Amino acid sequence: MLGLSKTTMVTKDKALPGREAPMMVTDRHMVLGTSLTEPWPEGYRTLFVGMGCFWGAERIFWQIPGVHSTSVGYMGGWTPNPTYQETCTAQTGHAEIVQVVYDPAQVTLETLFAAFWDNHDPTTPNRQGNDVGTQYRSAIFTTTDEQLAAAESSRDRYQAQLTERGYDAITTQIVPASQAGDGRFYYAEDYHQQYLYKNPGGYCNHGFCQVSYAPQPA
Repeated sequence: MLGLSKTTMVTKDKALPGREAPMMVTDRHMVLGTSLTEPWPEGYRTLFVGMGCFWGAERIFWQIPGVHSTSVGYMGGWTPNPTYQETCTAQTGHAEIVQVVYDPAQVTLETLFAAFWDNHDPTTPNRQGNDVGTQYRSAIFTTTDEQLAAAESSRDRYQAQLTERGYDAITTQIVPASQAGDGRFYYAEDYHQQYLYKNPGGYCNHGFCQVSYAPQPA
């Protein structure tokens, strides 16, 4: 029953109450040396992605040239400033999310989406491997119209590739960030930030999915 309850999205009126105080994080990226918090350099963009456990997902994105900063947190739910323990109950509605801040002059959305689709299974709802629950759902939360259109286009093209190979339908939640739960990104506890840099042998279930995403030709 516990496993079943964790795959059912909590409603706003049933979500945990949370708290007013935000999570305190060290404002320095352990790998990139950049800030984890706003303000970002002029012209830079922010994209939010969920690929299951956020430890390995964050590492994928901080390695991409043109990515300015990454951080992990909770988004898409209702509980203000949730803790990791609360999120793991599936009673906050949040997904584990990576905040990706990038320079669009140095990296394309197609490159970012290729990293997203290639490195998790978007066809398993509320699950990645043995990690089960709404916190592990596949998600893209966008901050610009361009991102939203590109995300939906990339999904449709990747679905065609998956269907051709006999795989199931993509379940990825793709919505503007403002429509993802209460619309806010809440930083996770400091020890989660750049976790696999701090703990090189730590848990990571990310890697090549089943079909390589073919980016849209430039």
